[in-house]
Amino acid sequence: MDIPLFGDAPNKRRREINLGGSHTATSHNDILQEAKLRRLQRNDLKRRQDSAVLIQHWWRGRIALNDVREDLRHTFDQDITSITGLRCLVLLGQDEDALGRWSTVVLSSRKDVLSQGDQSWVVLLQRLALILLRSISSDPRSQYARAHLDVLATILSSNPQRVPIAHYLVSHGFYTYLRQAVLQLPMPAKASPILTSLATLLTAPLAHRDILAPSLREFVTTILTVPLLPNRLLPAIGPFSARLPLASLNLVPLDILDSPALSASEPKIHLLANLALLMPPRYTALPPAAFATYLQLAALLMNALPTNALEPAANKPGASSNWADDDSDDETETQVTVVSSFESREALPQLDEKTRKRLLTLPSSEHIASLLRAGQSQALLPHVISFCFALSTVWPTRRDKVLTTFMAYNKGGLVREIYRGFVRRSPLGRDDSFSDITKPDHAADWPPLLLLADLYTQALLTMGDDEFFSSGNNPAAPRNPMSLDELTEFSRKLLNIAFSLYWRDDSTSVQDGSVPGLGSVRWENVREKATKCLQALHARDSRRTFTPKDHWLVTSQLDMASFIQAAIFEEQELSQPEHGRATSMSKRQIAYLSPRLGVLNNIPFAIPFDVRVGIFRRFVINDMQSRGLDAFRGRMMTTRVTVRRTNIAQDGFDRLGDVDLKAPIAITFMDQFGNEEAGIDGGGVFKEFLTSLCKEVFDSDRGLWLANKKNELYPAPHSYATEAHSLAWYRFIGRILGKALYDGILIDVAFAGFFLAKWLGKQSWLDDLASLDPELYTGLIFLKHYTGDPEELALNFTVAEEEFGVTKTADLIPNGSNIPVTRENRLQYIYLVAHHRLTKQIKKQSAAFFEGLSEIIDPKWLRMFNQQELQILLGGVNAPIDLDDLRAHTQYGGLYDDHEHTIEIFWSVVKTFNQDERRKLLRFVTSCSRPPLLGFKELNPNFAIRDATADETRLPTASTCVNLLKLPRYRSPQVLREKLVQAINSNAGFDLS
Repeated sequence: MDIPLFGDAPNKRRREINLGGSHTATSHNDILQEAKLRRLQRNDLKRRQDSAVLIQHWWRGRIALNDVREDLRHTFDQDITSITGLRCLVLLGQDEDALGRWSTVVLSSRKDVLSQGDQSWVVLLQRLALILLRSISSDPRSQYARAHLDVLATILSSNPQRVPIAHYLVSHGFYTYLRQAVLQLPMPAKASPILTSLATLLTAPLAHRDILAPSLREFVTTILTVPLLPNRLLPAIGPFSARLPLASLNLVPLDILDSPALSASEPKIHLLANLALLMPPRYTALPPAAFATYLQLAALLMNALPTNALEPAANKPGASSNWADDDSDDETETQVTVVSSFESREALPQLDEKTRKRLLTLPSSEHIASLLRAGQSQALLPHVISFCFALSTVWPTRRDKVLTTFMAYNKGGLVREIYRGFVRRSPLGRDDSFSDITKPDHAADWPPLLLLADLYTQALLTMGDDEFFSSGNNPAAPRNPMSLDELTEFSRKLLNIAFSLYWRDDSTSVQDGSVPGLGSVRWENVREKATKCLQALHARDSRRTFTPKDHWLVTSQLDMASFIQAAIFEEQELSQPEHGRATSMSKRQIAYLSPRLGVLNNIPFAIPFDVRVGIFRRFVINDMQSRGLDAFRGRMMTTRVTVRRTNIAQDGFDRLGDVDLKAPIAITFMDQFGNEEAGIDGGGVFKEFLTSLCKEVFDSDRGLWLANKKNELYPAPHSYATEAHSLAWYRFIGRILGKALYDGILIDVAFAGFFLAKWLGKQSWLDDLASLDPELYTGLIFLKHYTGDPEELALNFTVAEEEFGVTKTADLIPNGSNIPVTRENRLQYIYLVAHHRLTKQIKKQSAAFFEGLSEIIDPKWLRMFNQQELQILLGGVNAPIDLDDLRAHTQYGGLYDDHEHTIEIFWSVVKTFNQDERRKLLRFVTSCSRPPLLGFKELNPNFAIRDATADETRLPTASTCVNLLKLPRYRSPQVLREKLVQAINSNAGFDLS
């Protein structure tokens, strides 16, 4: 029997130990994981032990602190009002019960401790004051808040060291704490017991002259930026306002706008709103330095705000931005933006109704009038100008009222003063330095010039030519605030500025760059303002010249040949598919992409007229070539149309409504018996068709068109003219006139200038009303200059419309029948009446006509001309007929040549004709009485004379379709004259022989 060794139990298996390492039961990774786990366990145990120690330490500290605080409270309770008690109170810190007891006891029986001037007391009072401020800011409605406020106010008013204490508090967040307290007050705060004390404390540091500058700066940036501050302090606002040292506002530096407190738009808006309540009542009492600082500060605040920031509702549908409301003629920017660098708009803050109403006092007529009365000194006027310019910029919907009030003040005297005192001597826009306008050195020169441009553009809306050209000899008569010589110089400045901003190598800087000193005002805005005023002044000069020859041209700055080639290239580039259809681009977008087309579309008068006509014809030729409609292939794409001579207009409407009119059209006439007339239309028959068609469709008896006293046509304003069928006719007529312009066919039709303006996207003026309704125009001019009370005339914002003997009344503005015309709003009434007659009544008709015209002629091509030039483009130049030019470009056929006997006596007879007879001859041969705008070389086809017969008893005839005079072989000048005069006066018909 075996005896187990070392005490092993019987039959127990002996543990096997393997020292080889290759066949271990536990892998190497398992060993590592187990070691890592044990390490983590040890670390966790240590962390727990350390945490326990920290908790114990903290707990022992809390116990010790509580013991100390109990000792401090006990000591404090022994003598609350002693310096020892004050030290204990400071060490206790935010102990609301102790602070409340101390403030209550001190105010009730020991106010003298607040007047201690000992340095130890002062240091302790400073520390305690901060503790009290924190207590107030955390809960201004606590039971001790009023006591704390009174203690602080007493310290800052009665302590001998109040100035150092106040300086210490202001530099350690005094106004920040009080701002937090004010923001927690209920709205309205009438029932709050702390308001009087709080209002007193807010102004306490401002009573100390030695620290007024830093205190006032902090007060402005921290307290005056509180939303609805006057409403929060309403029961105490009167005394509070009276204590404000606003007469020392000049101590506030203008760089406060760079402080973090004013980095966003909302605090700027609230600061402006609070200033709008506090400052205007003090205008007349403010020292010039303080008044100037206020004006500068307010202008900088407004300029720093995004447009519409003060009237977010203006971004909503239905909001209006000017007198014309939704019927303005100004080109909108609602097209899809194609330029990625167009600026993004800042999100506008949501303003409460009280703040908005308070802000609206700034652009009111009453406020502006009081501002102008107080700021008439030469030293203040630049700041008043900047303020008013900022007003008109940040409030688009109030812009008209601001400008009208400014313009009317002192009968336009301020306008003269702005020009003579600031703009005339300004370096901006001079011929020798117009390219340097974007330099920061000119920051102070921009507000006067831009405000003057806005003012004069606004004034021209209701300024008649009699006032514009007034000499000022009659003191009782209305007078232009600027002389014609001054307007000439001013318009040249604007022209140089506008041209420089269109003609920039880097258009992005114009699009996105801001004007130095004007905040959010961009160079693009400057260009727009200059352009609008330029266009208005040029329109006056076009009607009645007051500028010297070549005044509007910038040819000295350009090489015309390269300009033409570049303009044509740019137009081709814009017509490429990647840019989309050119008609979808606004003038703003075109100016961004193409500086030359920007000039041609916005200030075309800067380029000579004949150059623009040549560019127009090249645009048409390029368009033809891009469509494959050149002279060789065009005939293969001809559309053939049969038209009855007895029904030209209706057949044309029915058969050409959807035809591509840019392609050649071959017309075949059918006579009254239904037979086709012989001959092939090589272009001349279509011209005859077009001439006959225009005679029919523009006949005022048809009801679509009316004529003024000058026989100038405009769409009928009657209701039936707005029906769908009538609008289809307007669209068709627009297409037909577009075809005439496209093919260079002159049409003997004259349109009213205000209607032509709509082709160009321009606005109609009050003076345009004189040609449409002289009686209404006279009445409005009488109202404008009426010296009595306009309410005596019993007018309201309505207009009478008469149609077929029935008169009805239409409101010019919502609820217009209940709004009387007053001295303050009469200019708005005058504008709205003229706008209604000139624009609103024919809005649909004009839109339909222009829709058809735009299908054939790109709108940007037409914008190269003004109304008068467009009329010339349509019907030729209304100028004396140059016989030498006509003879030099006349072709002969048959037996005739330039030296044949009949031709010699023909020209000798025509030379004796007066201009009226020459026009009749031209009309007889070509169907148009006006010569081509660039001379008879442009007449297509050329003027031609062919022999007809040797029978001298016959009258001359003409084929107007080919501009051909069929002249019998007269041998006697007397007979030729007699027969020719008889023919041109009898208006002989079309001859196919």
